Amino acid sequence: MNKNIAVIRGDGIGPEIVEQALCVLDRVAELYGHTFTYTDVDMGGCAIDKWGDPLPEEMLQKCLASDSVLLGAVGGNKWNSVPGHLRPEKGLLRLRAGMGVYSNNRPAKIWPQLASASPLKSDIVEKGIDFIIVRELIGGIYFGEHKTETKDAQQVATDILTYSEKEIERIGRIGFETAQKRSGRLCSVEKSNVLDSSRLWKAVMHRLAEEYPDVELTDMLVDNCAMQIVKNPAQFDVIVTENMFGDILSDEASIITGSIGMIPSSSLGSSSCGLYEPIHGSAPDIAGTDAANPIGTILSAAMMLRFSFDMSAEAECIENAVSALLDKGYRTADIMPSDPAEAEKCKKIGCKECGSLITSLLKKA
Repeated sequence: MNKNIAVIRGDGIGPEIVEQALCVLDRVAELYGHTFTYTDVDMGGCAIDKWGDPLPEEMLQKCLASDSVLLGAVGGNKWNSVPGHLRPEKGLLRLRAGMGVYSNNRPAKIWPQLASASPLKSDIVEKGIDFIIVRELIGGIYFGEHKTETKDAQQVATDILTYSEKEIERIGRIGFETAQKRSGRLCSVEKSNVLDSSRLWKAVMHRLAEEYPDVELTDMLVDNCAMQIVKNPAQFDVIVTENMFGDILSDEASIITGSIGMIPSSSLGSSSCGLYEPIHGSAPDIAGTDAANPIGTILSAAMMLRFSFDMSAEAECIENAVSALLDKGYRTADIMPSDPAEAEKCKKIGCKECGSLITSLLKKA
């Protein structure tokens, strides 16, 4: 099978982690008889430096013409002083909107080999951490009107949060359908005790629930959910929520699994062309030091194979190789045990070696 993958290396550690993911994909292609063609796309700070735009239209069109998009990370302190409409993150928002990828799925699953890396108490971790956050991605406050103006001799900033029934319904259905494929439990997270948008969210979710009698729907306020994720994460199977809440909760959820560097994500819309990326940032402080963890990006590539290319066996091949790496005690800096006795059983490796070892461990599933 031939597939064209748009590759956004991005900023900071982005080029380093993407390079390792491409090495893994190349080996998978050899094992399974596929051809993956890569089209480089500039986005983020590097695009600002080169083109004066975080996502030039030509680059967006390359993404839209691809079979899927693999992204490293964008942004960094270097571009903090540029005008708001030219920030690197604006390129990412424009890409999501242009691709129409309204559903961001972020798994929060602890690898058993990394149980000791979780900041949670062992008795909480032992109950299990394995849930998915389904986040609405192209609506809400991030895509509302933003303005700063002078009133009464002071600066006043306004950000508008808007959701329509249609937007809530389409992400709600993804939540219900995801729950149907798992244990049939869906938690809808909002702030209906304060926000009108959340009251509409809750009403639409309960209306949809009538169409999914095999799914148990519960409601939870976002502040309570933030607490419950660290108090009792085993209670969750699928969480569905709006854009900003999902952004915050998924970052919190990633940390309880041991490291944000381990978490992949997929963003999909009405077509199979998706956007795949690790959920961490560009980490410019460690860029070029070979200290980054490429596993989140490598697992994002596995998600791309499974969800956009219908290559489940190939995705499993990558996931098995990651598990084998952890079994052998290899750890990047972010997942090295803090306990000296545990650390002695592990070998610290850098980004390149991590990617090379995973590539060498790939076997047909």
